[in-house]
Amino acid sequence: MSIRSKINSQIFQDSNNTYFPKNEEEVSILIKEFYKKNLPTEIIGTNTKNFIGNKTQTSNKISLSKLTGIIDYFPEELYIKVKAGTLLEDVEKALEKNNQELAFEPIDFGFIENGQSNKGTVAGYLSCNYAGSRRFKVGSVRDHVLGFKGVNGKGDIIKSGGTVVKNVTGYDLSKLITGSFGTLCVLTEITLKVLPKKKFSNTIVIDAKNNQLIYDLFNKISGSSSEVSGAVFIPEEPKDDSYLKNRDKIFKFNDLDFKGSFLAFRVEGDKISINEKIKSLTEELQLNTYKTFLLDSYQSEPFWKKINNLELFEKTKNNLVRIVIEPSNGSKMMRYLSNKFKYYIDWCGSLFWIEMPAKKNMKIKEIKKITKEHGGYLTIIKASPEYDYEESIFTIDDVRLMISKKIKQSFDPKRILNPGKMYRGV
Repeated sequence: MSIRSKINSQIFQDSNNTYFPKNEEEVSILIKEFYKKNLPTEIIGTNTKNFIGNKTQTSNKISLSKLTGIIDYFPEELYIKVKAGTLLEDVEKALEKNNQELAFEPIDFGFIENGQSNKGTVAGYLSCNYAGSRRFKVGSVRDHVLGFKGVNGKGDIIKSGGTVVKNVTGYDLSKLITGSFGTLCVLTEITLKVLPKKKFSNTIVIDAKNNQLIYDLFNKISGSSSEVSGAVFIPEEPKDDSYLKNRDKIFKFNDLDFKGSFLAFRVEGDKISINEKIKSLTEELQLNTYKTFLLDSYQSEPFWKKINNLELFEKTKNNLVRIVIEPSNGSKMMRYLSNKFKYYIDWCGSLFWIEMPAKKNMKIKEIKKITKEHGGYLTIIKASPEYDYEESIFTIDDVRLMISKKIKQSFDPKRILNPGKMYRGV
């Protein structure tokens, strides 16, 4: 029996050359065959983030949808090990039973695609490495990956890390794999650090409009000892009819009864510690000089879910770009954006989510140039149907591109896995 026949007899294959391996060994068998035949393949899960990155030109697909389930979960040890295709929602439900959570706050990309929640799989989420509002305090997704198992571009099974927070055995390949969009290996198992969930959260909303004032507040918040776990600025929507006007509907809360731009920040803990933090921050930020509103836990939690669900850009047909920039240059970016684009700022001033209509495609090149000048980088998260892909999806300089090519060569010498997904020719 030929290797191809053997594969087909062991591993279910549909009419679209999509393979559904049931375990790590079957993934390895597939990749070894594709490596021998020089057959590039696309790695997929539930396709919730498939619109991010370049389209891959491949003859085969490997779906990880059958590699599901929790392998180990020890709440007292603060870690959970799962198979790659496990739904992120299932992981969160398991953690919730023990009052624990993934502290990096996963972003739900389902809303910008079809208006419904769909967080996808654990492997898909790690492949993108997009953290929510706590990022500036707790680190990125890769900082919460304790270890993984996977299959490289030659079909070899590889492993890195373990099940403890402090693991110094060998190179930490988790840092490379996380955010590589499936271009380095096919993930099969993932071990994540988990943390106790805070009992309560309160959100202070400040009526703020001046660019410099906003960043002065961001700076004070980031330097505060009161452990602020989220800080976001929501500007007024542009009058341009190219944008869906939904801001006031999304952020309609009983204790938030004004319209206009606002800055919001979150404090978490038990009720006593929250009251102490608010008291301290009131003095540090001179909150008595502003018009402010307080959202209690019943309003605070859905507020931040809406932020991390990107609900402002629900079902958008426009371009959606993500910019990470040094906070010291944030006010300059705000001046450029003015009221011409729909956007908001997260990570206490470092992260911009910006919606840009198709008629402003040329603006992407302009804003990318400005972003690079300010020491940041831009990613086109979702492209409009009219986008011509003249600009690369991911911002990268020549040195980093050279490094990326060498890393790709070491993991996947024949460019079998998701070729061109991030950078053309890599």
